[in-house]
Amino acid sequence: MTFAKIFILAAAIVLLSLVGMHEYRSACAPRPASGTEAEHVNGTNSAHASGGLMMEVCEEGFLNVAKERIRISSPKTPTQSASKLEPAKHEDRDKEGSKDTKIDREEKEAHEPKKPKKGGKEKDEHDKGTGNQEKGHADDDEKGLVKLSAAQLQAVGIDIAPVASGTLLKEISVPGRISINGNAQAKVVPKLPGTVARVMKQVGGTVTAGEVLAIIESREMADAKGDFLAVSRTEELAKSTFAREERLWKQKVTAEQDYLVAKNAHQEALIKRDLAHQRLLTIGMTEEEIAALAKGNSEANYRFYELRAPIAGQVISRDIVMGQIVGTDREVFSLADTSTMWVEMSVAPADLPFAKQGQNVRVQSGDKSAEANVVIISPVTDAETRSAKVIAELENRTGDWRAGDFVNAKLLSGKQDVALMVPRDALQTIKGSKSVFVNEGPGFKARAVTTGREDGANIEILSGLEFGETIATKNTFALKAELGKAEIKDED
Repeated sequence: MTFAKIFILAAAIVLLSLVGMHEYRSACAPRPASGTEAEHVNGTNSAHASGGLMMEVCEEGFLNVAKERIRISSPKTPTQSASKLEPAKHEDRDKEGSKDTKIDREEKEAHEPKKPKKGGKEKDEHDKGTGNQEKGHADDDEKGLVKLSAAQLQAVGIDIAPVASGTLLKEISVPGRISINGNAQAKVVPKLPGTVARVMKQVGGTVTAGEVLAIIESREMADAKGDFLAVSRTEELAKSTFAREERLWKQKVTAEQDYLVAKNAHQEALIKRDLAHQRLLTIGMTEEEIAALAKGNSEANYRFYELRAPIAGQVISRDIVMGQIVGTDREVFSLADTSTMWVEMSVAPADLPFAKQGQNVRVQSGDKSAEANVVIISPVTDAETRSAKVIAELENRTGDWRAGDFVNAKLLSGKQDVALMVPRDALQTIKGSKSVFVNEGPGFKARAVTTGREDGANIEILSGLEFGETIATKNTFALKAELGKAEIKDED
């Protein structure tokens, strides 16, 4: 092969390459869109039809086309051709049906609920709605909850306690009045008339048994002491005479008649001395004072005598002043042991069978309350009040109860066990229903309850509470007031 042939062959190859590249670019270049989807589809089909080999090269590549063209001895199997043509058929069918099914898809999507897009507006609205719902539940939980701090609870005086079972007491309410215990009271009246020389005790003061209350100057006292001293001396003389005559009679020195006269004189002196001694005891002198009187020589004190307290207790009243002339017809001091008091109750005849000796009585006056025991049941019915008097004894060591106070007395005649009960102070009427305030975490919430039997202090709960729940038991009116304020604020 000559150089000219080689050159011509190379030039031909280059020319063919340039023509091939031009055809390849023309065939494989993208077709401009012609406005409608139908025109784009038709233009694409026309390009596939007219392009022939070049289009096949564009779609499958030069090496694949060359490989298929060279492999003449092993032609494509029907299965391979079908599998290759199947996608094209599906693609043509999808393109042809795309126009017809577009409207159907739009109608189907219009009837189906839209799925929220992640991070989209729908999700935000859903989250916002959920947050509002949770906030609504929180607001419902907070509604009606009365919150008070520990300091406020202490300041208002609200007490809390768990709901428990207990015993109700059958009670009969009767009016009563506090009076001085008749078995621990004394009226002090002078035994002799005289003039008050000194007063030792004042009203309200405490005294012990035998303590001097006042000193009275009395002529009768001087006479009584003088008589006692006179008869005491006479008795001593008569005693001496009798002893001498008895000795002489035994010695046969004197006659028996002299002995008997001396003996009778001594006996008369003893009687007079004993009478004078008893008189001094009657007017208030003690044995020690009488013994000291016989030994003493101070006649200036004979006219004074001491007015003493017969019992221990307090001075309830005093009607005596210094210099006053007192007699034996009126009291000058009234003493009483106020460690126990009487509760005088007027009981109707119908309720009188419930009153028994030793029966418990609950006494209440204002904030004060105590227990007493029946000690006296009068067998007589008062003609004016048509009631019988029942007296109960009340402990009063602290001095809280005073004579003359009017009280509410309740005869406790029976007991009834109940499953649940609460104090009467725990109940409040809210919106026409009896309710209690239940402790729920940070505050109290009113809860309606159904009540049953009751006594003076507690009320049975039939429904609305569970055993062990903690409720407010005292000063619950403060919680009711706070609840009313919260409701007014919510309405505004």
